[in-house]
Amino acid sequence: MDQPQRFLSLDVFRGMTICFMIIVNTPGSGAEPFSILQHAAWHGFTPTDLVFPSFLFAVGNAMSFSMDKFSRMRNSEVLYRIFKRTLLIFLIGYLMYWFPFFRYGADGHPVLSPIANTRILGVLQRIALCYGIASLLIHYLSSRTVFVLSIAFLAGYWLLLLLFGDPADPFSMTGNAGQYLDLFLFGEKHLYHGEGIAFDPEGLLSTIPACVNVIIGYYAGQFIRQKGKGFETIAKLLLAGGTLILLAMCLGPVFPINKKLWTSTFVLLTCGLDLVIIGALIYVVEVLGYVKWTRFFTILGKNPLFIYLVSEVLVICTYTIFADADLFGRVNRGFFQVIAPGPAGSLLFAVTFMLVCWLVAYFLDKRKIYIRV
Repeated sequence: MDQPQRFLSLDVFRGMTICFMIIVNTPGSGAEPFSILQHAAWHGFTPTDLVFPSFLFAVGNAMSFSMDKFSRMRNSEVLYRIFKRTLLIFLIGYLMYWFPFFRYGADGHPVLSPIANTRILGVLQRIALCYGIASLLIHYLSSRTVFVLSIAFLAGYWLLLLLFGDPADPFSMTGNAGQYLDLFLFGEKHLYHGEGIAFDPEGLLSTIPACVNVIIGYYAGQFIRQKGKGFETIAKLLLAGGTLILLAMCLGPVFPINKKLWTSTFVLLTCGLDLVIIGALIYVVEVLGYVKWTRFFTILGKNPLFIYLVSEVLVICTYTIFADADLFGRVNRGFFQVIAPGPAGSLLFAVTFMLVCWLVAYFLDKRKIYIRV
């Protein structure tokens, strides 16, 4: 049986996404990171805001290869595989937030972390839900129906925010409909508190438009596989990307671009940018043949979810298990902020940490170990 044609540019895209995801997630302490390496405070957009939606887009790309075999399976086996992977990724994400399952009490002794305070939703959980929903839609429905539903997801999400949010400001952090739903279903203790209040940027309602990032990623991958790596493919990807970006800009004044709400305009903008980036990568890698630089990224891209998990677990271990030692703080203040004070030192630490994770990926790749989650 013929194997589906692989495109190096898609593998590079996935590796680049993981690389920059780790860098923006682990800035060095002791100085404010460069502004382009921080998320927009609320409405607006920075290059950092592109990283997570690009991961979802890459999930869709990978599905365009992996879902071919579903057509040769019984219906029960297809459902089993989709639900198994969805539940596994979701459970790993949930356990990661509970990990290492203990904390230090007031007396300095470890005590069991109460599961009642564990965040339920998050990055891996969103990946799981978007993968599961997109897989079911794409496998069981026609492309035309999926296209119509994608528009309905984006328009419907906008309508839900307007109808059920705070009439005075339905797009605010505390007054949006997604916040109300998450508080009702999960309660404050199970939400993310990094914004200073109980608010989850990977909330349940905003998962609806996020599914479209996966769906567009899937059909982009299918299009590239079917049309090949010629100039026509590149031109159509750039045209589609430019159209989505223009549409996002036109709708932005009435429906702000907002990563933390994952607004529909944010979906249009990020998918448009991802299509442009994919088109550029196809031109550089597949057409011009500049491939010597790609191995660094493809090594990361061969175990994407696992390497992301490694990066998160390393941070959790450092901040929880070695909390008293303040390991990250000491390394940053004693070394990186000395040789490169300010934002440069913060970036240098982030890049170094990413390279540590890259070495894990390199070790696995050398031994042909590819962990499929």
